[in-house]
Amino acid sequence: VQLQASGGGFVQAGGSLRLSCAASVRTFSTYSMGWFRQAPGKEREFVAAISWSGGRTYYADSVKGRFTISRDNAKNTVYLQMNSLKPEDTAVYYCAANRDSTVPNPNSRKYDYWGQGTQVTVSS
Repeated sequence: VQLQASGGGFVQAGGSLRLSCAASVRTFSTYSMGWFRQAPGKEREFVAAISWSGGRTYYADSVKGRFTISRDNAKNTVYLQMNSLKPEDTAVYYCAANRDSTVPNPNSRKYDYWGQGTQVTVSS
């Protein structure tokens, strides 16, 4: 399984970005998916996750109400819509796939496959 994340960039505080993660697997609809991020000098942290069907989602408290995770199984793609961005959202964002669970999971150790990351920079 290969995951290709894209959509990162530079944005001013209060702005929006939409990240995409395309998966090269025929059974994409059987994987739960997650987004994580890692800022310089900090550990990787959970951002959002979505069940295989898209019917269940889970968010970190720090992004709840601002970020929305979604997926299109016909396109083998998961998205992260990020609104009202803050400087503290600056990080490399990674998508990940969990083959052993159909429900969203915030634990990074449960994920089997990881994308290469895309940089998001929010200026104040």
